[in-house]
Amino acid sequence: MSDYKMPARKQNSNKGTFGKVLNFAGSKNYIGAAYLSTISPLKVGAGFIALASEKDIIRSVSALLPEAVYLSHKEGIRQIKDFSVVLIGCGLGGNPKLFKEVIKRAAMPTVIDADGLNILAKLSTTLTPHSNLAPSGSLLKEREHSLIITPHPLEAARLLGCELKDVLSDLEGSARKLTEKYNCVTVLKTHRTIICDRDNFFINQHGNSALAKAGSGDVLAGIIAGLLAQNVPTFEAAKLGVYLHSRAGEIASEELSEYSVMASDLPQYLHRAIKEIL
Repeated sequence: MSDYKMPARKQNSNKGTFGKVLNFAGSKNYIGAAYLSTISPLKVGAGFIALASEKDIIRSVSALLPEAVYLSHKEGIRQIKDFSVVLIGCGLGGNPKLFKEVIKRAAMPTVIDADGLNILAKLSTTLTPHSNLAPSGSLLKEREHSLIITPHPLEAARLLGCELKDVLSDLEGSARKLTEKYNCVTVLKTHRTIICDRDNFFINQHGNSALAKAGSGDVLAGIIAGLLAQNVPTFEAAKLGVYLHSRAGEIASEELSEYSVMASDLPQYLHRAIKEIL
């Protein structure tokens, strides 16, 4: 635990002190993803989060989470410069037009997860490297601000344009290839999640089968975004985020069993994982 350190909390502070996250998430079939990825940044200390989504998703999530701000997609894009971190993809569905517009305008640290990764993979194969709409290849490589991607092995295979078996047979090599191709920090989610950038490589040793539940990845993406918002360096935000997520799963399992932990339980145990390393 000595390798992990939470960002400092200034007492003379306000919500802006601890960063503002803008989360583009949710679609008709994935309302829960919007909730899980929106509550998690707040649970790790971010000062402010806005969910940019569709009206029906906003109506549902706002009933559960009054602490967030809610925007339409258009409002989110228009106000994007006012935020310190962008998170996109959790339950987003297939919306490449929105994805491209957000990536093009996101001049701040960005986390891409889930459906955002699937859109990115499709754009990698359908758009030419010289297209000004291509977020893979040219646009991502030219980003001046940090990027974190959080694929599981199948998403990694899509992003690399290879077979799943190729990723599974060389997880470390695949993570490094993703970092090189997309100019990013890669969080390759497996039983022992791999975090790497061009200069650093780390394998998380915590977690258990309780995390193998729908929605768990949405919580992780939100945790990482929340740490980025507090100015934790990109690689360290990914590393710490993965640890807190996996440790919360372990703590929850002690009370609920690995069978019964749900993704919505994880944010409720984050405080205990945080307290262990304070």
